[in-house]
Amino acid sequence: MRTLYQFPLSHYCEKARWLLDYKELDYVARNMIPGGHRLSTRWHASSDTLPMLHDDNVWIADSSEIALYLDGVYAEKPLISSAPKERTSTIKLDKKATELGYHVRRWMFLYLLEEPYAIDIVIGEKGLMRTFRPISAFILKQGMRQLYKINPEKAEQSKQKLSQLINEIEAALLANGADGKQGYLVGKTFSLADIAVCAMAAPIFGPVGTPWVAPSHIIPPEPLAAYQAELLARPFGQYVARIYANERKARVDWRGQ
Repeated sequence: MRTLYQFPLSHYCEKARWLLDYKELDYVARNMIPGGHRLSTRWHASSDTLPMLHDDNVWIADSSEIALYLDGVYAEKPLISSAPKERTSTIKLDKKATELGYHVRRWMFLYLLEEPYAIDIVIGEKGLMRTFRPISAFILKQGMRQLYKINPEKAEQSKQKLSQLINEIEAALLANGADGKQGYLVGKTFSLADIAVCAMAAPIFGPVGTPWVAPSHIIPPEPLAAYQAELLARPFGQYVARIYANERKARVDWRGQ
């Protein structure tokens, strides 16, 4: 059985889950302890980051590398077109989406780290981290703030970069003859570019069936609610909502094991 090692709250791991789901490949999602995960990722894939896929005797870290691996080994339902121009565009947009995800994480986590429900997702439903939740929550928040340089000044810089990247991606969407109501980022078919961009943007919108759906009693921080509303009035936000509604067919629970 394939195993995807993940952090449930990570949008990069959401991208990897989506890649496997799109390919209709069986797998289990196994959660790892933040920080401690490096012992495994460094040993198996010479990497510090998740997601990491174990498929037979192969270990691959990084969601983009996982996409390339899956297309190379499982040719059905390709993620990247073989046409040179479309392939180049897809890979370029995947890289832009990776950058988008970096700034989404820093800006969103400024707020999410203050939400107990978000911390509970990281801690998980059982295990030592759950047993010692108060200590785990404190260590996690401090560690993530330090690792991702999360502070108001850096978050505001990321918000500005985030808006710039969204403008560029929206321009690519419109240039491809698509918009919020129809079409895709590259060519006429769904591809890695759509998965990458929508997964990286997902924390902003909280699509149904993802870790970023806040409990009904939670009132979102005003900056998040205002930005979400602003984007949903634009082709970019409508596109992300449409792709999630029509194309995200999850086969494995994001909560993992």
